[in-house]
This record gives sequence, C-alpha cells and structure tokens, in this order.
Amino acid sequence: MFAFLKRLLPKRFRKTNVVVPVVQLYGTITPENSRFQSSLNLGSVAAALEEAFEMKDAPAVALVVNSPGGSPVQSRFIYQRIRSLAKEHGKQVLVFVEDVAASGGYMIALAGDEIIADPTSIVGSIGVVSGGFGFTDLIAKLGIERRIYTSGENKVLLDPFKPEQEKDVAFILDMQREIHEIFIAMVKERRAGKLKDHPDLFSGLFWTGTKGVELGLVDRLGSLREVVRDRFGDKTELELIEEPRTLFGRRLPAVFARPPKAEAVAGAMARGLVETAEEKALWARYGL
Repeated sequence: MFAFLKRLLPKRFRKTNVVVPVVQLYGTITPENSRFQSSLNLGSVAAALEEAFEMKDAPAVALVVNSPGGSPVQSRFIYQRIRSLAKEHGKQVLVFVEDVAASGGYMIALAGDEIIADPTSIVGSIGVVSGGFGFTDLIAKLGIERRIYTSGENKVLLDPFKPEQEKDVAFILDMQREIHEIFIAMVKERRAGKLKDHPDLFSGLFWTGTKGVELGLVDRLGSLREVVRDRFGDKTELELIEEPRTLFGRRLPAVFARPPKAEAVAGAMARGLVETAEEKALWARYGL
C-alpha cells in the first residue's frame, strides 16, 4: 500500500533511482488457498502481478519463484497472466529461482524472458504425476460394505474403495500424457534455440541450477540483487509487491460470526493434516 501511495507523489518528490518491482511466487500450486499450507494460485497473486506490471517507469518485472509444483491448471493460469501483462505493458520479465522451480513451478518460470537460478537451485521435473490411496483391504477388515449408485458406467473412476481397474488406469495415463505434451510444447516454445538434446529432458527428472544452464532450462546463474543492479545500475532499487492487505495487515475475522461446530473443526483439522502431509511429500521429492 505504501508503495502505491509513494507513486502518487509528484515526480519531483520521488526518488529518481530505477525501481524494479519484485513479486514472490511461493508455495505449492493449488486450486484454492489453505490455512495449513503455503498455497499459490492465480487468485493469490493476480493483484500483485497487476500492480507490478503497472509501474510505468520500471524497466522490468522480477518474479521470484519457489515452488515444487502442483495444479497444472493454476500453473498455466499464472503463466498466461504473466505473459499477457508483459505484452500489454511492454515489460521484460526476469524470473529468479530460489530453492526450486519444478514441475508446475518450472511451468510458471517459463513466463520469464530470462530464467536465472542459484547453482544449487532445483529446476525441471517436466512431467505429470497424480496419485491416491486404496482402502479395499481396510474396509473389508472393518466389516464395511461399499454401496454406491451411479448413472454412467465411468462415474466412479478409480474409486479408492474398490479394486483398481486396468481400464481406469489406462484412462488416467492417457490424460496424463496429454497434459505432459502440453507442458513439453510450452518448454519448447519458450526455450526455443536454447534447449540441449538430452534423453531425459522431458522424463520428469530434475537438476541443479548449474546443470539447468547446461541443458538450456536456465539462462544464467546469479541472484536477484546482483543481476538487477548489473543490468540497470548500482543504484537500482527493488520494491517488493505483495498481495493487498487491510490497513492492519490482514483481514480480521468477523467478531459476531457463529462459532464453528466441533465436527466442522475436527473435519478442518483432518483436512489440514492431509494437506500438510501432501505438501511436505511434494517438497521432499526435491530434498527440501
């Protein structure tokens, strides 16, 4: 908010140094926000992206990516919004990878005109993964009988309470291949002329930032401050653009809201445990 107010001042009262807006794209990419994990989706970053690209005097927008991936839909939404804003405002986009830009995180990084990483960053994982659990033996031991009624023979595809069917798995794998091909096409388009011919490039493997440069997944090694000042001058300032908040920092809960029922709290806690476990498993794939 203070950054916005500062830009309302007449030019003679503002600093004349070059200012580059910075937007942080952190967390697991999910369709909706969660109280239990650091979530990243278009809704959570759209306002910050708009504000950053609307800074007229900024020569570029810096995006700091730190994500192990997640929803391919939200990954593409964020990617598309960045490219749309870059075209609309004529801005160069510099992407800086922190710990990891893998899978959907790397898809977002493709929105950059240049991708910069630390030598120890993790990049790549150009593939598609989905998973679940099967409870057929468990419910049998508990003496539970599964009863479900549908109209449509494929309405309960991959039901976790029924034995896995080969045709169901084949269907999911076909869908994964389709999404994978879209991802590969994006990489080839955005990294055209830079990619090296490597047999595992699109296999889902991931590499360090150093190896990423060799493979053409990354343009160069470096840090945000170092690269920006080298390109735009030693006095260049970085301005962090965050999602809009209230005057007091966060939205306050409704004072007179009805307190949640015990079962609702228990359900939320259970979902939170699952979400936290899934998030930790996703980061753990990259040693984080």
